[in-house]
Amino acid sequence: MLRHEFRPGRLVAGSAFVLAGVLYAGDAGGRWETPWFAVIPVVVAGLCLAAVTGLVARAIRGHRDGGPDASPERSAGAGPAES
Repeated sequence: MLRHEFRPGRLVAGSAFVLAGVLYAGDAGGRWETPWFAVIPVVVAGLCLAAVTGLVARAIRGHRDGGPDASPERSAGAGPAES
């Protein structure tokens, strides 16, 4: 299996959408009552937190990889995939 780059922003965004789905599933299952507007702040806050997380991760990765002057071979998606 090929290794892929870890992207924590996508993990945070996915977690926010899973939480929104759990809120609606609990409401549909009769466990609790969820107002229709309650999921909007959860999704918006999750996306904002994911953006901040992604920017921080990119800043750390850019610093570690040599910054903006790094060669194109080191960038994600450049060149053939290695097995």
